[in-house]
Amino acid sequence: MVFAAVLLAGGTVACGGSAGSDSANENPPEVTPATAVAKAAVNSEDIRSLHYRITGTVPEKGRVEAEASMSTDPLAMSMKMTAADQGGDSRLEVRFVDEAMYVGGSAVDSEKLDGKSWFGAGPAAWGRGAADNDSHGVLPRQIEGNPVAQSTLLTGSEDLRMIATETVDGTRTRHYRGTVTSGGLLAAREGAVDEATRERLIESLDQFMGLGVSDTLTMDLWIDGDDHAKQFRVRAEPDDEQAGTGGGPLDLTITFLDINQPVSIKTPPTEDTTALTDGPQGS
Repeated sequence: MVFAAVLLAGGTVACGGSAGSDSANENPPEVTPATAVAKAAVNSEDIRSLHYRITGTVPEKGRVEAEASMSTDPLAMSMKMTAADQGGDSRLEVRFVDEAMYVGGSAVDSEKLDGKSWFGAGPAAWGRGAADNDSHGVLPRQIEGNPVAQSTLLTGSEDLRMIATETVDGTRTRHYRGTVTSGGLLAAREGAVDEATRERLIESLDQFMGLGVSDTLTMDLWIDGDDHAKQFRVRAEPDDEQAGTGGGPLDLTITFLDINQPVSIKTPPTEDTTALTDGPQGS
């Protein structure tokens, strides 16, 4: 990958976060798990910015953790992350601004930076469809998707159930669990009662495909008292392509720390940025 030569420890990943009411109680008897999850998916459309945290494991990279902020208009993201199993000092800071990506941190080979703090590369894309994301190999594919869209995956489950009422990051939530398959998402899309629901399910299917996992995904979703996703966890075995490279299972937990709070993501100073070219890659 393009950044292989500039990362000391091999590169990689992590993200997570969301906020909500502190007074989420047990679901009223008339609200089914499917209704609760669908409502949280509808409410996800109101999220314009997000501060979140990711912890867990991804195929090939192993343990990762990160904290990030993002905005949807314009689409931008800033993340600080570590990959504990990559060896050495694996701290990275990644920013996506104006369709370009910037990478800094102790995991970047300082000899390649020529006295500067950042590498820049473009075009780059994060948080879009599975085929459109491009982090030049820095981020694992499992976290290139928008976590707001990923939180809606459970709407395609056919075995949803409520687990318990639990506290997540100081917020009372209702905890749901189910399994998701591409077939289930397709069936839900075909049975959608309106165009808006159909579009959400198309996006959910795209996010599912972008995870690079086998066709059965186990998902937990914690919903707060404002009917927003507060946290979700996804677990699955790698698909055939990932398994062939020795990748382990996927197990990521994404916690929404704050939603719709001001987010400012800036381009690093030009004078402190080195453009990534074919030169560093081949040297």
